[in-house]
Amino acid sequence: MNQPNPSRVALITGGNGVLAGAIARAFLAESEEAWHVWLGVRSNRERALDLASEHPGRVELVDLDVTDSAVWKRAVDCIIEKNGRLDALVNNAGFHRDQLLANMTDEDWRVVVDSNLTGTFFGCRAVQETMMRQRYGRSVNISSLSALLAPRGQTNYAAAKAGTVAMSQSLAKETARSGITVNCVCPGYVDTPALDSIPADQRKALARDIPMRRFGKPEEIADAVCFLASQKASYITGAVLKIDGGIF
Repeated sequence: MNQPNPSRVALITGGNGVLAGAIARAFLAESEEAWHVWLGVRSNRERALDLASEHPGRVELVDLDVTDSAVWKRAVDCIIEKNGRLDALVNNAGFHRDQLLANMTDEDWRVVVDSNLTGTFFGCRAVQETMMRQRYGRSVNISSLSALLAPRGQTNYAAAKAGTVAMSQSLAKETARSGITVNCVCPGYVDTPALDSIPADQRKALARDIPMRRFGKPEEIADAVCFLASQKASYITGAVLKIDGGIF
């Protein structure tokens, strides 16, 4: 059995987002494992830089376009060169471009699938050699409630997120004997800037459809991710955890 290491290293993609920031803070607040956090960023990086300045020496940025496998390799090599290990990968990057299928362009399909599914595949593959060598690792893939309860207008996003769930479950079987776990988190509506474009009356209607009558908080998703990335979750792999206030 692997002994706990006093210093763990995590990489969180989509590192400039609100959810990534909440996940990073959850790692940093963990008392039983001291985490060094890398935020994978592409162009926008203001929030990530602010977090790094708040936690000098514990939070760093690494250039990462999740849709480019060569960039993934450079990012992982950079982390290994500096820290000597990589214990947790949180595949959080992604976005949606909603459209009815009849009106969906090739580009609408391609960019959403590439960022949400192909990027997660590249990430899981990029860390395999390191985690296999360590005989320890945690991959937590951020899927969506859309993967389990697909809404209209999200054929591209729902397909990509459902693919993330299936890929995670398959990979979990491949890595289980090597001390590596792979799990999925499926958030429902989370109160982030992504919901800001929804008119107030529609937001109220959406909240009424949630049994808890409210949107989730980024910190509530982050705590679950942090748990799945910890030693405490050592016997959990291939799991799909929905965090949706009881919608489904």
